[in-house]
Amino acid sequence: MADVTTARPGRPAQINRERIVDAALSAGNLDTVTMRELAARLEVSHGALYRWVKNRDELFDLVSEVMVERILPADGPPQRHWRPWLARLAWAMHDQFLAVPGYATRTARPHRHSGSFGRLRTEVVTAFTNAGVHPGLAEQSWYIFITSVVSWLASQENPLDLGEHAPRYELFLGTLLRGLPAREPGTRRG
Repeated sequence: MADVTTARPGRPAQINRERIVDAALSAGNLDTVTMRELAARLEVSHGALYRWVKNRDELFDLVSEVMVERILPADGPPQRHWRPWLARLAWAMHDQFLAVPGYATRTARPHRHSGSFGRLRTEVVTAFTNAGVHPGLAEQSWYIFITSVVSWLASQENPLDLGEHAPRYELFLGTLLRGLPAREPGTRRG
């Protein structure tokens, strides 16, 4: 039997996931880019873009999927020593988030997060639980970690004038990691 491929009628797709993400990441400030501007960058009608992403929230979800792929360490959560792994993750967030103007600011604002942040959450919680942290406290530690790092990065996009002695990221991160994992009030750090 001959190999039969059925061609779909009409023009071939001019955009795909990768082109949309590339255009969004290079559009300037991701927090302020409009769907119309993005469609113009892609040289397609905004209707064609809406077939791929229905609104800015879906666009942000698509970009977040790529960001999480870029920042998660390839070796997965460690079995015991989570601090070096979490530090690598935090530095990858620093580098990737700040490379895309507006991304940290948008991420820091309350909004529905896509499944990609669920994957990030799972990896961080697993790192804590692998080290023996109770699952409830591992979840609390995840929340403290992500809100602290994302808020810090958003503040870097919208800097306060703290003078010449403004804290550096490595000092912030060192302090944050020394304070994790979360612990119940009244318990001593071991």
